Amino acid sequence: MMNLSNRSLRQHHFPDAPVARAGKSPSIRKMGLLTVLFAMLQVTFVFAQEVNVAGKVTDSKSEGLPGVTVTVKGSTRGTNTDVQGNYQITVPANTTLSFSAIGYVTKDMPVGNNTVLDVSLSEDVKALEEVVVVGYGTVKKKDATGAVSALGSKDFQKGIVTSPEQLMQGRVAGVQITQQSGEPGGGINVRIRGTSSVLGGNNPLFVIDGVPLSGDNTSSGGDNQGVGRQPAKNPLNFLNPDDIQSMDILKDASATAIYGSRGANGVVLITTKRGRGKGTLDYGYSFGISNITKKYDLLNAQEYKAAGGQDQGADTDWQDVLFRTAKTQQHNLSYGGGDASGNYRFSLGYLNQDGIVQTSNVKRYSVGFSGQKKFIGDKLTIGSNLNFANTQDTGVPISENIGFEGDLMGSILKANPTRAVFSAPGVYNQVTNSEPNPAAFVNLSRDKNNTLRALGNINAELEIIKGLKFKTVLGFDKSMSSRKQAYSRDLYVTGIRDLGRVYIRDVETNNQLWENYFTYDKEIGNVSLNALLGYSYQSFEYGTKNVTATRFRTSDLDLMVNNLGVAGTVTPKDETAVATVGSVIQNSSYTKDELQSYFGRVNLGFGSKYLFTGTLRVDGSSKFGGNNKYGYFPSGAFKWKLVEEEFIPKTVFTDLSLRVGYGVTGNQAIPHNLYDRRDRYGDYTINDTGTNISGGGSGAVAYNNADLKWESTAAFNLGLDFSILKGRLGGTIDVYSKSTKDLLFKVVSAQPAPNPFTYRNLDTDIQNRGIELALNAIVVDGKKFSWEVLVNASYNKNMVKNLTGSYQTGEINGQGLSGAFAQQLEAGQPLFAYFVREFAGFDDSGKPIYPNGDIQQFVGKSPLPKVNAGLTNNLKYGNFDLSVFFNGVFGNYIYSNTANAFFTQGSFQNGRNVTKNVIGNGEDPLFAPDVSTRFLEKGDFVRLQNFSLGYRVPMKSNKVLSNARVFVSGQNLLTITKYSGQDPEVSTNKQMNDIPSFGIDYTSYPRARTWTVGFNVSF
Repeated sequence: MMNLSNRSLRQHHFPDAPVARAGKSPSIRKMGLLTVLFAMLQVTFVFAQEVNVAGKVTDSKSEGLPGVTVTVKGSTRGTNTDVQGNYQITVPANTTLSFSAIGYVTKDMPVGNNTVLDVSLSEDVKALEEVVVVGYGTVKKKDATGAVSALGSKDFQKGIVTSPEQLMQGRVAGVQITQQSGEPGGGINVRIRGTSSVLGGNNPLFVIDGVPLSGDNTSSGGDNQGVGRQPAKNPLNFLNPDDIQSMDILKDASATAIYGSRGANGVVLITTKRGRGKGTLDYGYSFGISNITKKYDLLNAQEYKAAGGQDQGADTDWQDVLFRTAKTQQHNLSYGGGDASGNYRFSLGYLNQDGIVQTSNVKRYSVGFSGQKKFIGDKLTIGSNLNFANTQDTGVPISENIGFEGDLMGSILKANPTRAVFSAPGVYNQVTNSEPNPAAFVNLSRDKNNTLRALGNINAELEIIKGLKFKTVLGFDKSMSSRKQAYSRDLYVTGIRDLGRVYIRDVETNNQLWENYFTYDKEIGNVSLNALLGYSYQSFEYGTKNVTATRFRTSDLDLMVNNLGVAGTVTPKDETAVATVGSVIQNSSYTKDELQSYFGRVNLGFGSKYLFTGTLRVDGSSKFGGNNKYGYFPSGAFKWKLVEEEFIPKTVFTDLSLRVGYGVTGNQAIPHNLYDRRDRYGDYTINDTGTNISGGGSGAVAYNNADLKWESTAAFNLGLDFSILKGRLGGTIDVYSKSTKDLLFKVVSAQPAPNPFTYRNLDTDIQNRGIELALNAIVVDGKKFSWEVLVNASYNKNMVKNLTGSYQTGEINGQGLSGAFAQQLEAGQPLFAYFVREFAGFDDSGKPIYPNGDIQQFVGKSPLPKVNAGLTNNLKYGNFDLSVFFNGVFGNYIYSNTANAFFTQGSFQNGRNVTKNVIGNGEDPLFAPDVSTRFLEKGDFVRLQNFSLGYRVPMKSNKVLSNARVFVSGQNLLTITKYSGQDPEVSTNKQMNDIPSFGIDYTSYPRARTWTVGFNVSF
């Protein structure tokens, strides 16, 4: 409306009205009243400029769109739609409202005199095209020439997730993820398209916001008297999964070759969340309850006595004593927003997860930031990403290689069920070192590991001319970790009783990155060009410091850890006295490796039918000899969009594309400088009785070999992408072949020889061949009800070719099993193939029957799965959503070192508990339980891995909350398997001779079943 003055009002509406003059007319009072009336009308007109507008924003299906930004065009005034798409806003009259949302075309609507304004937004086809990260850039998924799988937050595992790897477990064809144990923060094995290496490791390269990780452990393992070797914690636990937006998995060489020497085992690109839209505060909370999924079927007190076991007068279920109902709490808080000129996001996270074994726990405090801003007419973009975490792990004395005396899990399994926990109030019932009291073991020890880690980058991108951009990235990854383990002198364990032990192990890493690269985009007629040319430098510093102490004068665990002076040292008074040892610096170390790289990539598109990608990376590494410092890793890929051809029926196919690619990638995940002759002073150790220090002598760790070079993997991939039924059914099929040559290996020299060992590149071929299938089906796509099914399956065959000699691994521990092993590397077999005796039961005298002789041999069984599969059902009804996820592993075998060590007649005769199937099995206890197929079992399983039910709360016109969702989820709810152990998803590190193992189960921390409830709200 127009804002008119009193005078103009009179002239406009009352042209004949007389003009009042003071003292001249008796009608002046009337005129004064009219003046007041006109003034009131003017005020009314002024206020009438502000109007309340409400309405609903919907999509093409007339469903409400939540989170749509509604702004007064040309101003900062605005609001967001609620979960049903409703909005309400007060705006000036005759203005224009702008409605915008990611994935939809922005729409401007004039308000006029309307108080109700409903709007329908159409989908932005270009914006909705799925984009995948491919390394130093992104590409539309439909234009990807390599084998790339993309996961968004909607695809991730739900519930209690400690590390990023768990988010993609079972979700991607060709990717196998195995938790080494159920311990919170425990290690995880990731295999992409099989196992390709021995010495060089097999985990993929992880890249977080453009910063490649070194793959080194950021915390220390341990090798403690009476406990055995203990693994380091998972180095990826520092990253809060709630901060992750997407994970892109590069599987074939044409996709991974851009990372050259580190791409042989695949690449996982992790992108953290960015802010978008109007500033929004998000908060999420969850509470979980965990219990053990399966206990061993051990004899109870009555059954133990009935079988002839020694009665010590009590009735104790040691599994009930040591396992508990564990609780987990998570808090996640974030605030962020953004528009076309920039974005920002801050996040805080807190995780407190108890393990199902008494005292075990992990706490994580995390802080995250991401932001970017455009300057100079949007020509310059400056951004930064930062992730910082303090992770506090509380471990328990569970190891990988302790003998028959057993670690905590071993002592739980073999403890006499008629033995009491306490001999007197507050006094643990401990008799001998060889039969530890499990309750004393866990409560008279302490294992605290604290890790501070910061990872991030600052980057700047400048558009030099149209299409040509230059980007520089400065990245860092720094961590400091200290692991402090203490064992009380009151604990009856060999090497600890009456002495006490403390181990302090510090690890510090400092990795730095500097990358510079140009990108150029140009369209010439029907030819599109995207080119990349860059340089990268990355340094990796790694330092350790270890201290051990014994002969403590106190049992106070806190005092032992924080006041090492209480570990006394006694000097002998005469020549016959025995010296006692207090503490010693075991050793320290420092290494620095460097990687200098040049890389380039060209993407060419011809019309909309043909796409070509060529990549070359040249890596120079300080890990290799002078004759082979640099490695060259090329790749090429071609994609033919058949759907664009006239002979393909468009009524059937909405997408049909053929991909073919070949490339060479490398592996440099080996120790520091193995090509120069290097000597090092060894670690000092204190013996079991605390009377002697040994070690410290100088010995060779590497010999001259200037020809040592990269281990390389050549890979071929043939893929088909398709979509039919108007996009309701789509998927990919990939066939691949990988061949790893120049295998990096530590070779023990036949004696006599000048060197006891050397590192070489073997003329060996490790082959992985397989097929992958991924399907996505929209079964129902209604307005109120929808149902989506996701299926993935992969088959892989592994084989070793041209390997000279045989190499043992897979150490088996237990009484009478010194030097025993269960796996061997040899030509014509898969990696880590089982090499054991063929077992056929017991004869009448209880002697084991070995029909092929009492010799170890290959039995045609492998720990490597042949088939991995996943099945996800996503359903939505109204405001309810349901996700049910199954995964399965087939064709592999597990060797139960646990059963071999503890569940035999010989163990029962020595006063230890066993499983019920041991009693009456016909075994003579005098015969040793040799390594055989008796303890080799099928590892096939199908697991109901995740169940999640959520409800989005209707917000209506709530001015405080824009979104609210409550949920309940379950993890590891049901496992169908024939494996007799606690869980078939297990792989204890049983390395020998520096050769890793796979698929052996030994006193592993048990897996848990978890139920979680929680909510997410947005303000």
